[in-house]
Amino acid sequence: MSTKFIHDNFLLENKFAEELYHNYAKKQPIIDYHNHLPPQQIADNKIFSNITNVWINGDHYKWRAMRTLGINEEFITGGASDKDKFLNWAKTVPYTMRNPLFHWTHLELARYFDINELLNENSAERIYEETKEKLNTEAYSCQNLLHKVNAELVCTTEDPIDNLEHHKRIAKSDLTVKVNTAFRPDKAILIEDEGYNAYIDLLGNAADISINSYQDLCDALKKRISFFDENGCKLCDHGLNEIYFEKFTENEVNSIFEKKRNNQLVTNEEALKFQSAILLFLAETYHEFGWVQQFHLGALRNNNARMLRVLGPDTGWDSIGDYSQAAKLSAFLNALDSKNKLTKTILYNLNPADNEVMATMIGNFNDGSVKGKVQYGSGWWFLDQKDGMTKQLNALSNMGLISCFIGMLTDSRSFLSFPRHEYFRRILCNLLGDEIKKGELPNDMEWIGKMVADISYNNAKEYFKF
Repeated sequence: MSTKFIHDNFLLENKFAEELYHNYAKKQPIIDYHNHLPPQQIADNKIFSNITNVWINGDHYKWRAMRTLGINEEFITGGASDKDKFLNWAKTVPYTMRNPLFHWTHLELARYFDINELLNENSAERIYEETKEKLNTEAYSCQNLLHKVNAELVCTTEDPIDNLEHHKRIAKSDLTVKVNTAFRPDKAILIEDEGYNAYIDLLGNAADISINSYQDLCDALKKRISFFDENGCKLCDHGLNEIYFEKFTENEVNSIFEKKRNNQLVTNEEALKFQSAILLFLAETYHEFGWVQQFHLGALRNNNARMLRVLGPDTGWDSIGDYSQAAKLSAFLNALDSKNKLTKTILYNLNPADNEVMATMIGNFNDGSVKGKVQYGSGWWFLDQKDGMTKQLNALSNMGLISCFIGMLTDSRSFLSFPRHEYFRRILCNLLGDEIKKGELPNDMEWIGKMVADISYNNAKEYFKF
């Protein structure tokens, strides 16, 4: 019996799970169709000076754990040395047991660095120096980190104003991993946000359109969608509290946008009308271009106002929101479907109470035109751990067809996060293997193995058609 914590049959509890994973899941390439990796680092083929730069900086999952343990911000996002930040993370790791960070940490050390020692205060110095020595070689450059995990495609996320210069450089390089982008227009939608007008000016500059009216805004966004499409973009993404769907008239929307451009106060009711209009416009445009649209719904962001002022957004102060999702999401999808303008769609929920809502909602709009046209996306953010993934898989299995599922993504800013695909695949195989053992599924390895391979890779390959 192996003494390694991360061993060949990690999370696999019987021979059926082992066979499914090793024969059908393990060797499948990775299609990571949503992440926040910086494309410049891929284009530059960046070599990281140490593990803190690639593993801790920017990782708000780790930051939240360190803060909970009582570690001073100086050693998290502050001015402490990279080594001291790593040592404080190592001190935290033993206290993360039963949090997915404990599994991810040791999977990532094993898969990228062949380190099977548990990370803690005693091993921290050795592991820091060993990883530093390896990272300072060409074998651990950004591009080679992608090769190490058998990545076939990674899809980063860019704002409409991005000039995609780094994606253009990557496309001209000899990198065999395909790198694509997803269009994320949230800043053009959220009219109540501070800085909205300044952003619209930037959007106008990018589109070479003076944005003075709502129609100008639509024209600018469509021009940027066309630009992204010309550069290989095939999908978009939105991070919203909820889907907006309020009744509005064209005159109302024009007036609301004009008020905002004149720096007048826009009420919450007016904002919802405007956001409903622009979201419908965008969704119809995505259909025109044949894109896949993604909606990440349910985060309650920037809860700690004091720390938002100090550190800014995306620094670890977000949580699960309890928004009402079903009625407006249904009305939004129905409005598009009624015009035959509903493109392929992936829905992700952050509140686990919405699992069955999402799993049943997709069935309302899977019309037989495309296999799995509307997808219930994988466990996201606070739910991309064993319990969250299992509940998502069970909800989808009970109320839809798990066999049509397009599988896992990292949604990460780290080049060391790709073992989350392995984590997902092991959980999937163990779930199915357990039911074979119980006699709840037939012992038909060829068929169930094919389903595992499809969920791990083939379904996404077919769905996105990159």
